[in-house]
Amino acid sequence: MNVRDAAERSGLPAKTVRYYDDIGLVVPDRRDNGYRDYDNRAVQKLAFLKRARQLGFPIEDCRQLLSLYEDKARASADVKALAEQHLAEIDKRLGELEHLRDTLKHLVHACRGDDRPDCPILADLSGGEPSR
Repeated sequence: MNVRDAAERSGLPAKTVRYYDDIGLVVPDRRDNGYRDYDNRAVQKLAFLKRARQLGFPIEDCRQLLSLYEDKARASADVKALAEQHLAEIDKRLGELEHLRDTLKHLVHACRGDDRPDCPILADLSGGEPSR
């Protein structure tokens, strides 16, 4: 099947399907005319990658996951370790986002939002200097 059909069946945009081919994640066969020719197995891999990306796995982790998926002699411990590492990164980012939210919440509360030029939000963004 062509890129458009593979994209439709996998739920990915055609541009993403082409990108995954360009970086070697999913390499379809080529027709005599040079066009990509995806089979059902390639579409299954594309759907796998779509879900992995939805879970926030970076491309290189997706490459590893796909390799593990294709390796029938894999140890599930390898898959779990990769997922645990990703989960730890998500937890770290959540902590950072919570800190950002708390800081911004404090600044919003501190700003009077009136006609005066004083603004703690701008002061904080400028490194603590009073706004002008």
